[in-house]
Amino acid sequence: MQQYYTLNVAGLTRELPLCAVSDKLDIAAFIMFSDVELTVACAAELIKKCPPCDVLITAESKGIPLAYEMARQMGIRYVVARKGIKVYTIDPIEVNVNSITTANPQKLYLGRDDIEMIKGKRVLIVDDVISTGESLIALDTLVEKAGGKIVGQVAVLAEGDAADRDDIIFLEKLPLFFK
Repeated sequence: MQQYYTLNVAGLTRELPLCAVSDKLDIAAFIMFSDVELTVACAAELIKKCPPCDVLITAESKGIPLAYEMARQMGIRYVVARKGIKVYTIDPIEVNVNSITTANPQKLYLGRDDIEMIKGKRVLIVDDVISTGESLIALDTLVEKAGGKIVGQVAVLAEGDAADRDDIIFLEKLPLFFK
């Protein structure tokens, strides 16, 4: 029988299904895709905590709805670090990333247009959940390679040990579930 974790965030309640990432660990699956009410509310609450910035960046794909909504509410632009090179990705830069929710190592890419949007700007890194911090490290590296200045790192949730970090901004803690 499926088990759930009750999450209260940004004045809303959601039941998150527990999903196995190993035989010893489950995580609560936090998915913002298609939950417009949650995305809008979390974006508004995060913006209250954010330092001034010129542009947002997130990794493809789960952070996209949040970055879009934050950018919309702030009236600024956002950049998506892509997991693959597209035909329109000109002069790409890349970094490696390992994620707790993805089985294999991946790469993230920025093309010339994205680099120009970041270069010399105050950049806020946005994600849905920060867990191991691997995605943040990859995004930090991309922003630095692109010539941007990182002003902060924000997420809706900090999972496990990430909740003890003092270098990230988040709305709520998300526990890990050890078997």
